[in-house]
Amino acid sequence: MNIIIASSNKGKIAEIQRWLPEHIVTPYSEILGSFEIEETGITFQENAIIKAKDIVKRLVESGYEKEYIVISDDSGITVPAINNEPNIYSARYAGLDATDKDNNAKLISKLKEKNISKTSAFYTACLAVAYNGKIYTTHGWMHGDVISIEKGDGGFGYDPLFIPTGYTETLGTLDNRVKKELSHRSKALALAMKVISVILKQNIN
Repeated sequence: MNIIIASSNKGKIAEIQRWLPEHIVTPYSEILGSFEIEETGITFQENAIIKAKDIVKRLVESGYEKEYIVISDDSGITVPAINNEPNIYSARYAGLDATDKDNNAKLISKLKEKNISKTSAFYTACLAVAYNGKIYTTHGWMHGDVISIEKGDGGFGYDPLFIPTGYTETLGTLDNRVKKELSHRSKALALAMKVISVILKQNIN
């Protein structure tokens, strides 16, 4: 089965590819070219659905003939101590063209404004699975703390600022194996795999 990822984020694509080694996992840009999908939802779930629907629509319009499943993701970090920011705006917290470094710098500045060096936070991931005119969604969460200084250069996004519950190091320093077990996206993907498994069984039958 062709799995088309409705994302241009290299970190997200790599993480999903690690979860689906037996399938052909392709970023939408390799089929449709690069473009931005406008995220107009007010929740992670709404944005994930918007992205999945947009890619399916474009694939149909392009005449793409292979059988496929589209997976889209919307995820981010929420820090209650700073008015639940950045939440759904995590990827564009410091602006539309913001880099991970830009977003991390803004989060650090927000924490320092309140003299916070460490506070509770959580990641949310929603995955939308689109197949044959239907869309299914799954969620995953990861809880822990954010700190006001970057530690480690592994991972992507806010990983250098986030210490998961039960650990003393940031995701930026932890091994990928550990991160896969803890990740909000991994949890949502594990549930999405159950959906995909059912779809594949139905497809065979």
